[in-house]
Amino acid sequence: MISRSLARALLVSVALMTAGGLLAGCNTDQVSLATNAKANQPVPPKLIAAMAEKDMDLQSPILVRLFKQEAELEVWKQTRSGQFALLKTYPICRWSGDLGPKVREGDRQAPEGFYSINPSQMNPQSSYYLSFNTGYPNAFDKALGRTGSQLMVHGDCSSRGCYAMTDEQIAEIYSLGRESFFGGQKAFQLQAYPFKMTPVNMARHRNNPNMPFWKMIKEGYDHFEVTRQEPKVDFCEKRYVFDAAKPPDAKRDLVFDASAKCPAYVIPEEIASAVREKQAKDETEYARLVAKGTPVARMNTGIDGGMHKVFAAKIPEGSTGLSESAEGTTLQMLAMAKAPGTIPGHVNPPKPNLDAVASAPAPREEPVVAVSAPAASTRVAAAAPAAKSESGGFFSNLGRKMGLGTADTTATATPAPQATASVAPAAQTSTTPATAASRLKAAVTRFVPGHDKSKDSVKEAAKDTPKPAVAAAKPAEPPKPDTRLAATRPALKPSVSDGAGDSTPMISGAAPVVQSNSFDSRFSAVK
Repeated sequence: MISRSLARALLVSVALMTAGGLLAGCNTDQVSLATNAKANQPVPPKLIAAMAEKDMDLQSPILVRLFKQEAELEVWKQTRSGQFALLKTYPICRWSGDLGPKVREGDRQAPEGFYSINPSQMNPQSSYYLSFNTGYPNAFDKALGRTGSQLMVHGDCSSRGCYAMTDEQIAEIYSLGRESFFGGQKAFQLQAYPFKMTPVNMARHRNNPNMPFWKMIKEGYDHFEVTRQEPKVDFCEKRYVFDAAKPPDAKRDLVFDASAKCPAYVIPEEIASAVREKQAKDETEYARLVAKGTPVARMNTGIDGGMHKVFAAKIPEGSTGLSESAEGTTLQMLAMAKAPGTIPGHVNPPKPNLDAVASAPAPREEPVVAVSAPAASTRVAAAAPAAKSESGGFFSNLGRKMGLGTADTTATATPAPQATASVAPAAQTSTTPATAASRLKAAVTRFVPGHDKSKDSVKEAAKDTPKPAVAAAKPAEPPKPDTRLAATRPALKPSVSDGAGDSTPMISGAAPVVQSNSFDSRFSAVK
């Protein structure tokens, strides 16, 4: 029994060293050959028991799928029926870059597409514990002039263009690949996707410039979904071709060249019809989701990669980045769960690229309360103050300012919010300079949540237009209200939220802008 184990260890060492030389995972240094013992760790008994339950042999073929957005690595294994079934899903500890394929050396992108992993790509000497090379660039990538090398799936939970697992996870995945090679599998397929290719994900990312590429690799995703067989992958005309077969009347084998014209080929009808049926259902659901207004996912966030939620919960200031966060479960709740492997202390969670965020264009502001409008416009926005000279005289206005206005006053004030919308274009094109008070009011309106802009526009119009003394005095000291914005904003939040006393707190503490014995200053609090 011991001699058999020794022979297996020697065999795997020879198989893994041939053709590939001494591979270093993700720019790593060479390590002693004595560490090959890591590559010979047995498949855990719990996983062997799971194989038995699912009617799988230890050495049957495997297939691996990767999903960035979900931060998951799936290992599928062939059952005795000949179809593949999901054996285990591993949370990805860290992946780097953005959603989308790798394009050039140094872009930090983890690759997307279909790749083939043979024994020479298995690296028992990686400084990242264990690893295997994804095989990027494949023939499709090369046809498009894409560059990059040593893109790995490895341990150590640290990534610069790779898919990083914990050491315990990669040891288990590595052992499954090793056993499949012992069973006669010449290479296992690696399928790397931005997300699970479901209608809802396609709808969320419908505006992404990578969508044509994603629709192309979704063909292979669909072939696997309907057949549960490893799709045959070829390349021609700088695109992927899946499960191509010779036409019935063909006299020679198909020859594919990623940069050349596609040869005449057919897809077996049993596969083609099943794929068409699935795609028809997906397209119907996609159209329904778009029609009901499914939100579009943000692009160009400046965040470097993602991390599965179970790992983010274990790290100080942890974040899932571009991966999906926990649904219905906070990271604090997940912190109590056991992590699937050891998380090194040097692991950095995904963080925003502050330079990219700073250089991004600022969102457009609402133009409703930007600058004060001309007098003629403000009379349209709020008719009650403008009618001072026409109705009532001194005592009528006094009663109106003390809150004793008649039904007519209330009626004219009520439609003011609708009128404000019609004045907005005039405010944008007005040549009248904004007063200090209006600039301060506009800033508070933008930054204080729950503020009623329509009330501000009515009151701003009422203040600026009918009171010549106030209008003349306000521009005298424009810097003071602006320089006090940071100090006054927190104090304004309670009053702004309920809409009471809008004008008084903003003027508080500033230099007097009207005479102390004026009528307006004494009664402004009850406006």
